[in-house]
Amino acid sequence: MEVIQRPRQNRVDPWGNLVATPARGALMGNRGCLHDATGRIVRPHVGRRWIICRLAFKGRRRAVMTPGRYTELFFLDEATALAAGHRPCAECMRPRFELFRRDWAAANPALSSAPLTAVALDRELHSERLANGQRATYPARLGDLPPGALVVAPDANTPCLVGQNRLWRWSFTGYTLEPGWDAQQEVMVLTPRSVVAALAAGYPVQVHPTATAPTFSHVL
Repeated sequence: MEVIQRPRQNRVDPWGNLVATPARGALMGNRGCLHDATGRIVRPHVGRRWIICRLAFKGRRRAVMTPGRYTELFFLDEATALAAGHRPCAECMRPRFELFRRDWAAANPALSSAPLTAVALDRELHSERLANGQRATYPARLGDLPPGALVVAPDANTPCLVGQNRLWRWSFTGYTLEPGWDAQQEVMVLTPRSVVAALAAGYPVQVHPTATAPTFSHVL
């Protein structure tokens, strides 16, 4: 009798929701132990430490969703992970973390301590993730947003990646070019406000290769 392996509920969309899909991710993440002994997701997060990790690091091997251990989450790309409220890991992604911390601090001086610690960064990011128990978003004009931000398209509540004078429709498998561009159009922004400021300050966000040309040069 053939055993059908169902996909686990550990793929993350730009809202930060955990979804079961066979699509694979290019990056891993961690919000603590979110699953029970059967591998069922029972909580959305534990604490403020939401990080982005490499799929492989120093030869370490893990059994996915081991009882009592952190839940392995997976993202399409870094732009998706940032929109969901995560930041680069200070261990396995140390160079990315240092870049992110530098650009985030420069773009958000009123929120930054000196030096900016990972704990302080997590505290500020966590305050931007939720509003009254719901995912926090805010309105902005498309023309005011930097490439790499994720927004909600006005039709069908679909997330889109902002490029240079263009939008890329998001999915768990990649991006497709969205026709039309209106810099004056108001959209709801998913990427936290302080992270959008870091993108505008020059943080080189990594994106899935389906949205690289001609805007993005930092690909996974």
